[in-house]
Amino acid sequence: MKKALLAATVVASTLTVAVVAAPAASASASGWDLPWGGRHHGHSSIPFTEATVTTGADGAYTLKWNAKGTKRVEIKANGKVVAKGGAQGEAVVGGLPAADRQWFDFEPDRGQGLRLADRLIKLEGTVNFRDAGGYRTTGGQWVKMGEIYRSDALNKLTDNDLGKLQRLRVKTIFDLRMESERTKDADKVPAGAHYVVADVFAGSGSFQVMPRTPDEAVKAMVDAEKAMVSGEGGKKAYAQVFEGVERDRDRGVLFHCTAGKDRTGWANASLLTALGVPGETVMADYLASNDYRKAANDAILSHLPAAQAAVYKPMLDVRPEYLNAGYEEVRSKFGSFDDYLENGLGIDGRELKQLKKDLLVG
Repeated sequence: MKKALLAATVVASTLTVAVVAAPAASASASGWDLPWGGRHHGHSSIPFTEATVTTGADGAYTLKWNAKGTKRVEIKANGKVVAKGGAQGEAVVGGLPAADRQWFDFEPDRGQGLRLADRLIKLEGTVNFRDAGGYRTTGGQWVKMGEIYRSDALNKLTDNDLGKLQRLRVKTIFDLRMESERTKDADKVPAGAHYVVADVFAGSGSFQVMPRTPDEAVKAMVDAEKAMVSGEGGKKAYAQVFEGVERDRDRGVLFHCTAGKDRTGWANASLLTALGVPGETVMADYLASNDYRKAANDAILSHLPAAQAAVYKPMLDVRPEYLNAGYEEVRSKFGSFDDYLENGLGIDGRELKQLKKDLLVG
């Protein structure tokens, strides 16, 4: 029997599924916030409070924006104006030439512009490969896109996928999985990329027994989230990721696990929190795995007896209570998020300042 924490995600990696387009998480998401979030509302040169790019099933791009205090916004693709409007607007753009990733330049009539793309990067061998950037901080800055990526397992990458990742400048890959997962489904890595093992559950003796009920499954996921924060393996692994991101001036950093939702979810949530992204936005990004992985999860559950499916579903999901458990563990064990960064991961104030300087614009 697989270890309880990993059983569902390992099964997920054995199925071939379709990519599902998920709604873009934006700074306007609501319903949840961190107690230490939202305190720093500084001035930013970027007037956009919201800006997103989402690719539809037909290949057209939906562009949305809100740039308070401006009168006019132009949006360019490949150097040409493809949409324009007032301070707030929405446009659908189609007919653009094929590209590994289509970028759009949002240019207001005053202030600094934004360069954005769809957060989801479609590959043949993954369903949850996403850009970590494109989010607004509480201070009005934006997390750069094209720098940090998150993903599910890379063992099914095709030659086309590997070529695409090489062209997207993926230079460093952090594998957050356990040894058994790495052995069974070894990563395929683009040429020239540096592969780093950052095993979140290294040395852990937990998760040996498969949950028998849905409630036990939920508890296993909550306990796993806590272990990611305060377990020795988790602290070491996430320290590796943060230090790798901070030191790699060339960027193109990717971190991943099996489903790209739990261990990867905490890596991205903690990075966004460190950069000052509001809690409700962090939660929306975390929960988006439910949308991106819907086809994969539905396929798994459809092959299981009803009683077993009821136990597996909590392990296939991401839920607010899981991520909240991670933040509660931060409060319980470290007191504050800054203390978690410094005392848990070894990221001091100087390194955090440099990280923000490198990854934020505005």
